[in-house]
Amino acid sequence: MNEFPSPEPSLLESSPRIACAGSVSSSYRVLQGLLRHKANVVGVLGLHPDVSAKVSGYCRMDNLAQDAGVPYADFRRINEPPIVDLVRHWQPDLLFVVGLSQLVGAELLSIPRLGCVGFHPTWLPEGRGRAPIAWLTYHVQPGAATFFLMDEGADSGPILVQEPFAVSSRDYATDVLEKAEAAIERALDRWLPRLLAGEWQPEPQNDDAATYYALRGPTDGLIQWSQSALSIENLIRASSHPHPGAYTYLGGQKLIIWRANRESELPICGVTGRVVWMDAAKGWLVQTGEGLLWLTDVELNGEKLSPSVPSPLRIGVKLGMMVEDEIQSLQQRVEQLEKQLALLSQGQASEKSGKQDN
Repeated sequence: MNEFPSPEPSLLESSPRIACAGSVSSSYRVLQGLLRHKANVVGVLGLHPDVSAKVSGYCRMDNLAQDAGVPYADFRRINEPPIVDLVRHWQPDLLFVVGLSQLVGAELLSIPRLGCVGFHPTWLPEGRGRAPIAWLTYHVQPGAATFFLMDEGADSGPILVQEPFAVSSRDYATDVLEKAEAAIERALDRWLPRLLAGEWQPEPQNDDAATYYALRGPTDGLIQWSQSALSIENLIRASSHPHPGAYTYLGGQKLIIWRANRESELPICGVTGRVVWMDAAKGWLVQTGEGLLWLTDVELNGEKLSPSVPSPLRIGVKLGMMVEDEIQSLQQRVEQLEKQLALLSQGQASEKSGKQDN
């Protein structure tokens, strides 16, 4: 067992000074855990609401910090000089940075005496990188609440604690997130008592075993109905809350699909992308490139649709954009506009000629 590496032995007699920064529900759970274990939390940083619009699962921590009597400050950019100066003023031994997509700069990383603690919901070194909850959900891979020392790499620093959680083929992104957050509590309950007692044993990662998740964005939720029902169901599960949702188009309008189930028994065969059946309890049945898929929770123009209420989503409609038809329609409209412009030009030329004759 290693003790805190400090030139001042007196610091070993008290809990390390801890600051915390974050912007989502997992950040909140970490702060709750620190306070529950009576850690010496000296400051909390939260993402300002003005820059939270694109943050899935945004969560404020100001009330939690203030109720505990801990100094709190909002930030827009974590590396802004005033924020860096504030953290320096707090003199933390550890800075927890959890649930924040902004990269922590070298200056801020260098302030805490022991380092910055990051969080990632995968079995690091596997699954480093972006959108881990979505990727775990899509691939049905087990996760782990992993706390690690941050460096200038992507989730590559030494590991402090890992707590596993399972992912099933029926889980949606919100289910996986809830499992990850429950694992956060278990991880902190195992690790914090040892940390606060002076134990410090970061374990280096095996870089040779590292795998990476790449960036996902809202447009990656576009459904290709030519894919299999299994692939589309996985996409819907991974893109669901707190993410923007998987989507298709219905008559040129965006149709968001939050939940779906595969059908394996009905002897129906239809055109790919077309609604072939409706059921008041099950939803809308769509033919995919391989298999049938029930759409059970859908939203059009911000309103949830119900198969028991008449709507544009009905048997026979075809979902998605018919690209060749759309191109043909645009071509016809362009031709009509060109004819109108030609007639307008001819009229202007005739009018100009008449004025000159006068």
